[in-house]
Amino acid sequence: MILMQAATGTAGSFLASPFLMILLVFIIAWFFMIRPQQKRQKEIQKFRNSIAVGQNIVTAGGIYGTVRAIDETDNALIIEVANGVKIKVDRNSVYAQAQPTQ
Repeated sequence: MILMQAATGTAGSFLASPFLMILLVFIIAWFFMIRPQQKRQKEIQKFRNSIAVGQNIVTAGGIYGTVRAIDETDNALIIEVANGVKIKVDRNSVYAQAQPTQ
């Protein structure tokens, strides 16, 4: 009888251990990988929403330009990439503010 009680006690804790390890791995992954990525995405979205006319930007394709107009209906930006050359890009393709050229 004592042998059966000891066996059931260790089996219960043995089964709980893998679930605790999986939970611990998930928590660590969330804390170090998912959470910082969500924070970066919020910062990028905040930047995209604050883009103003006259601001220098860089698109995801590496195109540098200056915002000349904002088309709210299409969620797009009209940027000037050279004198008189304007292109329309989706606002979600803008990733950074370009540093001013010296």
